[in-house]
Amino acid sequence: MNNQMELNQKYHHEFLFTQQDVIDFARVTGDNNPVHLDEDFAAKTIFKTRVMHGMLGACIFSKVFGTLFPGDGTIYLSQTVNFLKPMYVDTTYIAQFEVLEIQDKNRAKILTNIVNSEGKKIVVGEAIIMNIEKIA
Repeated sequence: MNNQMELNQKYHHEFLFTQQDVIDFARVTGDNNPVHLDEDFAAKTIFKTRVMHGMLGACIFSKVFGTLFPGDGTIYLSQTVNFLKPMYVDTTYIAQFEVLEIQDKNRAKILTNIVNSEGKKIVVGEAIIMNIEKIA
């Protein structure tokens, strides 16, 4: 996007992750918890099947801020995140963004949610980002 961000502006991004993405995330982070990687182990948990790492799901916020909304030049300053429900591989989710505040020094506070196909909130939080060219 080349336009300036505006108060109450909304953006959404549809995405999904595969089991290979989960395996790659485990390799990179060292989080090899079997609830993410071992179907037999996960079947005995409250989830009954493997679940994605929560932070893998939430990393979609970084992708969107850095490449799509507002895009190039964005600096990610902070993020709160609450995991309300598990996320599963090969399942389509929607990352939702809403500009809550335009702050001084080219900063904005953004609502960051992930919802499932039924619109139920899975992950909720807020981010502070900075972009000298795209935030007034």
